[in-house]
Amino acid sequence: MNTTPALEVVNLSKKFKEFQALYPLDLSLQAGEMVVLQGHNGSGKTTLLNCISHLIPPSTGEVKVAGFDLGEEERQARKHLAFVPDVPRFFLELTAWEHLRFIAAANESLEGFDQRAEKLLRDFKLWHVRDHFPHRFSRGMRLKLGLLLGLIRPSSVLLLDEPTSALDQEGTQLLIEELQRRKTAGSAILLSSHDPTLAEKLADRKILLFEGHLTFTPLENGQS
Repeated sequence: MNTTPALEVVNLSKKFKEFQALYPLDLSLQAGEMVVLQGHNGSGKTTLLNCISHLIPPSTGEVKVAGFDLGEEERQARKHLAFVPDVPRFFLELTAWEHLRFIAAANESLEGFDQRAEKLLRDFKLWHVRDHFPHRFSRGMRLKLGLLLGLIRPSSVLLLDEPTSALDQEGTQLLIEELQRRKTAGSAILLSSHDPTLAEKLADRKILLFEGHLTFTPLENGQS
């Protein structure tokens, strides 16, 4: 039995000049576990996810994904890591469909791509703009496409920053169902959210960030 955490964060912190955004913290997720990150605006949730993904470098600490050090073994680690930021970025030259195909190809997951991409685009109401360029999309549509870029590829660890912010009730339910499938398949999922529905339906644990400090909070059903 493999006991290596899917995600292991050790002594991670972030300081911007004189401002301590994150104090040293440890966090680990096992395969098939979902953890919801909560906290008020400005508490450090986005900074934590950005540091875990190394989108911005942490000041201290290390991050391991599927046992690979993201700082020292980046190529191997990123094969297992998918991150959907709160403000996704896109290539000006690629359409929505081409973005999805590019990400799938980069992660060697083109088998069955057409069917998977069509289903995701139809489910999240983007099929009609599949051949359009994302810079012409509304903010909500860009956020949806960013979410699909994280879902079109396999991953051992999935990081999501406020994934339901652009979704209606139907879209949120579709996301819940997709995350449940990934949990069952063994993906570890860490997401930030103000949406209590996600924690109630999916979370194995909740963690709270307050002014850069990490604490663990019990679920309402008595789990922790």
